[in-house]
Amino acid sequence: MATSQCCDNPPTLNAASGKGTVVDNFGGLKTYIAGSFDASKPAIILISDIFGFDAPNPRALADKVAESGFYVVIPDFLYGDPMPPNDLSQLPAWIQKHGPEKGYEDAKLVIQALKEKGVSAIGAAGFCWGAKVVVELAKSGDIKAGVLLHPAFVTVDDIKEVKVPISVLGAEIDVTTPPEVIKQFDEILSGRPEVQSFVKIFPGVKHGWTVRYEVTDKAAVEKANEAHKDMLDWFTKYVK
Repeated sequence: MATSQCCDNPPTLNAASGKGTVVDNFGGLKTYIAGSFDASKPAIILISDIFGFDAPNPRALADKVAESGFYVVIPDFLYGDPMPPNDLSQLPAWIQKHGPEKGYEDAKLVIQALKEKGVSAIGAAGFCWGAKVVVELAKSGDIKAGVLLHPAFVTVDDIKEVKVPISVLGAEIDVTTPPEVIKQFDEILSGRPEVQSFVKIFPGVKHGWTVRYEVTDKAAVEKANEAHKDMLDWFTKYVK
């Protein structure tokens, strides 16, 4: 489900942010790209939360992941229509318009575009709304590995069907997917040794902490960076 926490600390969107470039059509979507292309490189798809691909912090994360030898894309799965900030009343209608099911179908087209360029190793990470898209890709086996960061909409039944290495990074202060649910995910995955998994609940942080933080807040940056490192380590192990 989506809750008010999905709307907390909205970013100031900036279409010019990041060190990468924006292309108008990558698998049919406007896309932020970080890293130089090389078909031998593994690729990572970052799937945003409800505020979309113009948010500066996810783009900075894409740049950081690219520096570790990945080709990184952040497609605009929201078609230029992110959730309006500071207006919680619009959330139900916005979710109805932008269901993660459509994001999953679009993500398969992005994967197809990567494969047509010669990329064979592809991973995906999703934040909040985007985590549901990633878990669907992990269920269908369209990616080599996935990371779910403070997920929304992800269910126990989803976790039971995951086919690829999966990492779940949850927040201690989270009513969207509370620690009790994250622990259920861990129990299910622990009973499925054929699927490599890593589950972690970060103490003292709130839903959205990995991408919705002030860069001037040293403590918040450190907590986000810890999750970013866990994500990158997972992709280095299972996608590279």
